[in-house]
Amino acid sequence: MNSSFRRKFLYILKNSSICNEISFLKSSFDVIPKNPSNFHTRVYWVRLFSTQSPNKFPEYEMPSVTWGVVQGRKERLVSKVIICDYLKTLGIITDELQDIELPSTVEVMRERVEFLQKIGLTIDDINEFPLMLGCSVRKNMIPVLGYLEKIGIPRSKLGEFVKNYPQVLHASVVVELVPVVKFLRGLDVEKEDIGYVLQKYPELLGFKLEGTMSTSVAYLVSIGVNPRDIGPMVTQYPYLLGMRVGTVIKPFVDYLVSLGLPKKILARMFEKRPYVIGYDLEETVKPNVECLISYGINREQIPSIIAQYPQILGLPLKAKMASQQYFFNLKLKIDPENFAQIVERMPQIVSLNQQIIMKPVEFLLARGISSDDIAKMVVRCPQLVAIQGGIMKNSFYFYKSEMGRPIRELVEFPEYFTYSLESRIKPRYQRLQSKGIRCSLPWFLNCSDKRFEERLESAYVETESSGPTFNMGGILELPGSFNVSDEEDESEDEVLYRLTVSL
Repeated sequence: MNSSFRRKFLYILKNSSICNEISFLKSSFDVIPKNPSNFHTRVYWVRLFSTQSPNKFPEYEMPSVTWGVVQGRKERLVSKVIICDYLKTLGIITDELQDIELPSTVEVMRERVEFLQKIGLTIDDINEFPLMLGCSVRKNMIPVLGYLEKIGIPRSKLGEFVKNYPQVLHASVVVELVPVVKFLRGLDVEKEDIGYVLQKYPELLGFKLEGTMSTSVAYLVSIGVNPRDIGPMVTQYPYLLGMRVGTVIKPFVDYLVSLGLPKKILARMFEKRPYVIGYDLEETVKPNVECLISYGINREQIPSIIAQYPQILGLPLKAKMASQQYFFNLKLKIDPENFAQIVERMPQIVSLNQQIIMKPVEFLLARGISSDDIAKMVVRCPQLVAIQGGIMKNSFYFYKSEMGRPIRELVEFPEYFTYSLESRIKPRYQRLQSKGIRCSLPWFLNCSDKRFEERLESAYVETESSGPTFNMGGILELPGSFNVSDEEDESEDEVLYRLTVSL
């Protein structure tokens, strides 16, 4: 810059209102563009630097992208005080708002408060997360809520959603929300279930895709979970996407494997009941396993019990076991040792309502069966106490009136009540009658259809072996129920697999 132009430029500045500190301007000349022909450019740069000081915050800043009002530092402080006073009159605690940018006028803040109240939030809800007042209605709230409604969250539920996860109002639809929804769809979560999943676990919208969600899915697939079942699992229990593999899922799996449950069995169990993964290992699962053992359950039976009734790992088991053991001893005269056998054969018994248990017992007592015999029947076939009254009544009267068999045989084979009267008992009994065959109840009921046909074609009636003591029929729909066939022997893993698949 030549000396003549410099003198003229400083003269103009001294006689203008652009700046009051000429000494600061002199130190800033070296950054002004050096083309002397563009005078207006020079004035712009001087105006910009006149607002700055090496040791102070700038007095003026660029316009806000949210409300577009240029304010000085003093004006901003005054506006914030006025707005906070307004919020206090509404009962809103403003402590957390001191360090965030607020709108320049009370009118804009009133619009935000009224909008949040319109979607269903109360002042108490706002006080739970007052930082939501830093969001623009037009540039934050409306786009986010519009997108949430688009992916399946009903408009009437938007307020509840924001109440449960207010951070969503700060999210970018394109950068944060859309990728999470695409990730869920990639897991085969049905489009119509996306809203349901996010309502159950809205925090998913804050997760990074390459973090916990991806690793938890990868680990479950690695132990044998079918990738196509991940979507239904997430729909039923989306919280599994937020569980860390190293500290939650893997230790849980390793512990169950140490009890004797193969990973492929756990995979089937998780596919059917993914919420089991959420049971606390140290606080609930391990104490429950120890509780079962303390009540006389054979340690080798623990895998079978878990496969039949995975929910037993998450129950307040100590209290339930104590209550049921006392009840069975008092009402059915079943001692603790036999009660342990009942739990091994039907672990669901620990959660069964005691009034439900007594109905079949009272029915059998009214038919002349002694309490001692009923106790034996229940120990042999615990599923007996879960059968509906009408089903038991129909099966009993067919047994007495049509089959004409003695009660003693029914006492020895109580599993009779667990078979469907219409689909198994009647058709097979009629086939026996047509051929004039007289046989025991287990001989024609406790076998597959194929095996039954083979027996009918035989020249003699086989003597059936005693076999397993908890033979299941077709009418009892309980987790873990299954049909026992004497066609082939199964390995322990195969038995566990069948128990799990039948859940």
